[in-house]
Formats: sequence, C-alpha cells, structure tokens
Amino acid sequence: MNKDFTEEKVRKLADLLMIGLTDEETKMVLDEFSVIDSNINKINDIEGIETVKPMTHTLDDFTYELREDVVEESIPRDELLANCDDVDNGEVSLPKVVG
Repeated sequence: MNKDFTEEKVRKLADLLMIGLTDEETKMVLDEFSVIDSNINKINDIEGIETVKPMTHTLDDFTYELREDVVEESIPRDELLANCDDVDNGEVSLPKVVG
C-alpha cells in the first residue's frame, strides 16, 4: 500500500471535506484505497509501458470539422419576454437567491 496514504491523512482530508468519518469508515477508506492502489500499480508491470505515448483522445482517428456559421432570424425580444412573470427594463427579473 502507498505509504503516503495513512489513517492520519484520511482523517485530515475528511476534516477538510467536513464529512467526519468514524473509525470503521476510516478503515474502509484505507482498505478500498489499498485495493485501488494495487490495481493501479499493475500498470507498472506492463512490459514496455514507458514507451507508450500519452493518449490525447479516446478515438485513434479523431478528426473534427468546423461548420460555417449560419445566421438565422431571432425571435423578437418582446415575444420572448411575454413568457416571463417579471420583466424589468427589457430584462427577465428573478428573485435574489444568494445572501
């Protein structure tokens, strides 16, 4: 198991995230990390892994094409604002949601 991932580190991270883990939950996180760590380390056992180039996209033959911009007629603002409950100076007015 990774020496950097200790019970103290799990507790510190849990405190920073404000999730408050019990002793049982802390042990479960350590056990799960041990499994994840050992599975990730299997990558290091692949022969020639250091010669593999990093992947830039999930598809080998990925290509993209940009479309031309097509200007279309917009719906008049008055028609759009007719659907709103509260309008102020030609803009949608919403209740304040942040203190």
